Amino acid sequence: MRRDPRTYLWDALRATELLAEFSSGKSFADYLADAMLRSAVERQFEIIGEALNNLSKVDQKLAASIPDLPRIVAFRNILIHGYASVDDALVWQVLAEKRPQLEEHIRQLLAGLG
Repeated sequence: MRRDPRTYLWDALRATELLAEFSSGKSFADYLADAMLRSAVERQFEIIGEALNNLSKVDQKLAASIPDLPRIVAFRNILIHGYASVDDALVWQVLAEKRPQLEEHIRQLLAGLG
């Protein structure tokens, strides 16, 4: 049975919300000093990438409406497969600069799907 495409969007949305919660009030220095925070942030980015990659398999048209989808999936792959060479500055930059826009876009997609 094919999974409802909205479930992948909900998973990605929840991960973006958790990223916001985890990083609230934190600085890059806090991020660097806290291995648990780094692990939690990386895990949520992995979930976002996996959810949106799976979305592209069940609804290509919907997935194509997500800006930078190939880069999001590639970022997930780097975090999982290149874990030994993760660039903390890049992760923090994506968290600070890209997460809010992605969260808003996913919210709009879900609202449009009902």
